[in-house]
Amino acid sequence: MVQSQDSSLQRTGVTFAAELAFEDIHLHYGDVHTLKGISLVAKPGEILCLLGPSGSGKTSLLRLAAGLEEQSSGRVRMNGRVIAGDNVFTPPEKRSVGLMFQDFALFPHMTILDNVRFGLRSMSAADTNREALAAIRRVGLEHHLNSYPHVLSGGEQQRVALARALAPRPSVILMDEPFSGLDTRLKDSVRAETLAILRETRATAIVVTHDAEEAMRMGDRIALLDHGEIIQAGTAHEIYHAPRNLFVAGFFSELNVFSSTCRGGVTETPLGTFDCAGRPDGTPVSVAVRTVGLDVRAPGEGGIPGRVVSRRFLGVTENLVLAVPGTDQPVRARIRADELPAGIRDVTIYVRPGDIMLFESDAENA
Repeated sequence: MVQSQDSSLQRTGVTFAAELAFEDIHLHYGDVHTLKGISLVAKPGEILCLLGPSGSGKTSLLRLAAGLEEQSSGRVRMNGRVIAGDNVFTPPEKRSVGLMFQDFALFPHMTILDNVRFGLRSMSAADTNREALAAIRRVGLEHHLNSYPHVLSGGEQQRVALARALAPRPSVILMDEPFSGLDTRLKDSVRAETLAILRETRATAIVVTHDAEEAMRMGDRIALLDHGEIIQAGTAHEIYHAPRNLFVAGFFSELNVFSSTCRGGVTETPLGTFDCAGRPDGTPVSVAVRTVGLDVRAPGEGGIPGRVVSRRFLGVTENLVLAVPGTDQPVRARIRADELPAGIRDVTIYVRPGDIMLFESDAENA
């Protein structure tokens, strides 16, 4: 069935998604070893999130993929072909890669239409206009064709940057903290719109973020980096439920952490006694309990007695700070708002087994 002209203009052109692979990537800035043997594959049509704290190497890896920098050693491949490494370097404009910067990098002296047309200069004038208009319409900004960036909101500027990156129909699109400049109210809606557009175009996407929830919302897979190394990679479900170490667990959820020792197949903490079978007696462990894994109720049978030190209403949830016997360390809990009666001080705490994690303290292996 042939689509009408208007209908086709509402859709972003579908690309031929590529596989992008990093093989044993090392990057040095003088004496600083920024990337340390990164090996990672973004599969065709996949959204891969690079997650990690500032300085972990996320943006450096993105810049290598874009061709804005050269690695010290290792190879970057697209669909099996080396595009960087082994005395090969394909310039950015020949990689079929779209890049969306954190600050959007729009040209202030150009209209929105001209900004989006900028990356289409190798096409004829008619093709350039058609592709630019299609991209702008798809992000819902056709009424701003002749506007300049300064009159647009942050969310609108983000959509222009996305349209410009997608207009040439790249096989891979690279996005560096694309939502960090948006306020909280806009972020969810713009992120959902962006995700829908990426799915529609079917391009392979690599998204850099420092926000674990954002990575879980967007990514088919997540690679968590720290100090230039991949600490763990997998789906959000895999990483959340089977974190490799305490760093990974703490990046994906708020934790209460207690130092303890395995004795007789169990370890004791202020929140109860937990199984550590299979570890020799005397093994030091860190016991991590997610703040969402604590059920706090009015005094009742069983559980751990506690006292509310403070509570903060956050709309859907409440954050509690609790005092429990056997430790001066405050225990934090996140519960549904209004589940606990107002003004109550003495409570009983129950721990959900699925939110308890044990890590050996010396190597922090789960």
